[in-house]
Amino acid sequence: MSVSLASPPPLAPWLLPQLASLLTQRGHALLLCGPSGLGQYELALALARAWLCERPSAHGACGVCGSCHAVDVRTHADLCVLLPESLHLKLAWPLEESAQKEIDDKKRQPSKWIRVEAARSVIHFTQFTSARGGTQVVLVYPAERMNPESANTLLKTLEEPLGQVRFVLASEAAHQLLPTIRSRCQSHAMVWPQPEQALNWLQAQSLALGKTAATREQAAVWLQAAGGRPDDALAWARSGLDVPTWTQLPQALARGDWTLLADWPPVRQLVVLQQLCHDLMALAAGGAPRFFLSTALPAPPSWRALAQWSRDLMAAARTVEHPFNAALMQEAWAARARTVWEQPQGPDF
Repeated sequence: MSVSLASPPPLAPWLLPQLASLLTQRGHALLLCGPSGLGQYELALALARAWLCERPSAHGACGVCGSCHAVDVRTHADLCVLLPESLHLKLAWPLEESAQKEIDDKKRQPSKWIRVEAARSVIHFTQFTSARGGTQVVLVYPAERMNPESANTLLKTLEEPLGQVRFVLASEAAHQLLPTIRSRCQSHAMVWPQPEQALNWLQAQSLALGKTAATREQAAVWLQAAGGRPDDALAWARSGLDVPTWTQLPQALARGDWTLLADWPPVRQLVVLQQLCHDLMALAAGGAPRFFLSTALPAPPSWRALAQWSRDLMAAARTVEHPFNAALMQEAWAARARTVWEQPQGPDF
């Protein structure tokens, strides 16, 4: 996905009151935490923009001053963004020259983790005075992508920053952060949008993806496929997911028919299998499904079969991004899914 360096789009409506509330806090380090798809990165960047803005208001940055423009074009000297290299490239944040050269020369792939060298650059950044004579900001996202060495490198500066340095860490798995990192931040739990609010936003966003806004039914399917997380729902919209595909998918997989998701990337295939397993377990336990309509789900097999399938899928998730043969991996998953429905139906707790 390409990223425009023009002014960022307006914040989603459920993020605006959170921004206003966070701007009243005086701590030097904030941790935005919650599951993926709730807007952690967008909220963190809006906070950084507001802290650096020359004419901020109670609602955020002015959007027109020189500081706001410098943030928008990724050149603000008082903003240090700490991301995995893969996200640096995706979100159009410049990498350090040495790292960029290694990637350009094909010496290695962009890291999906926050490297210790990048964490050390933050220490270097905070030891210099502000270029604009005010606040310096460090934005870390996703913070759980710091390995222990990177996190420990940042720890002392996070606890006692020099001058007017402020940190905003955004995480989609805060439980994976070192306790020492969490203890040095004021935590903010991301707010889930109301379904109606998320649907309205999705329909508006879909205009940028096509000539017309999505129907309510399409937006509802995207939101359901994402478990109610609007940013993840927008990713489903970009993938072209339609209503019939999502409705027919559970029954097709129960029959051993892989056609509907055969062309999807392995990571997405595995996510869908985990979602289906989750909903079948919820149904078997007398609960409500989260990702599919209950009427679209096949009768759940035994609880024992589902529990073992869930463990197998979690094991597969640890290696899904490795360069295995995608076709063979898909065939193995399809065969494993078929065996689930070969087990006797019933609770079998």
